[in-house]
Amino acid sequence: MMNTPARTNLSGTALWTKAAQSALMRAHVAEFVGTFVLVFAGCGAIVIGRISPVGVALTFGLAIGLMVYAFGHISGGHFNPAVSLGVAVGGHLPWLRVATYAVAQCAGAITGALALRATFGSGPLGVTHPAGSDAQSFAMEVVFTAVLVLVVTVVATDPRAARETGALAIGGAIAFGGLAAGPISGASLNPARSLGPALVAGDLAGLWIYLAAPLVGALVAGILYRYLRSGAPEAAA
Repeated sequence: MMNTPARTNLSGTALWTKAAQSALMRAHVAEFVGTFVLVFAGCGAIVIGRISPVGVALTFGLAIGLMVYAFGHISGGHFNPAVSLGVAVGGHLPWLRVATYAVAQCAGAITGALALRATFGSGPLGVTHPAGSDAQSFAMEVVFTAVLVLVVTVVATDPRAARETGALAIGGAIAFGGLAAGPISGASLNPARSLGPALVAGDLAGLWIYLAAPLVGALVAGILYRYLRSGAPEAAA
């Protein structure tokens, strides 16, 4: 997509070809579908109620890992506004794309929650709430989102990384966060994943934590890895 030839107008602004526009649309559809699967599968594991916390963490990790394998080459495999923000801070995603990806990701999460409501009826739909204090949950969401975004940024932008196992590493980071932070914050690590179920269930209590904390963690991770990567060769476009 980045290498697609483009015409320019008199002001030098690129006029995308139809192929580039189509590729961009497919990328947004991939982000929508991947986030839908994350919410339907991961939150579905919570709704079922017979899956252990370890099983729930693994379900979220597997869902993300599989979606990265399926769609990483199409959209980058973010499925999370915090990840898109972190990659943009690292200089590898246009800022406008952060906003449009976030729309697709939130739409996928809301649709996933609606599908859960249609399948299981009324219920909590996997809405995230602090089990500890708000401060504890905020800290957990910041730290483990930063870990996730660091892993994604390494896999996506550093040619020295072992990309063949990238999806496994990203899914592992999700599962790791779920196991470590789940008992305190629910380990959302993803504003879209929390927003969709909360809106559909009409339960917005504590939602600010899950919208703000992952974005803070993403900013920290993006700035940190931009420093750590300085002087390293860049990945090919």
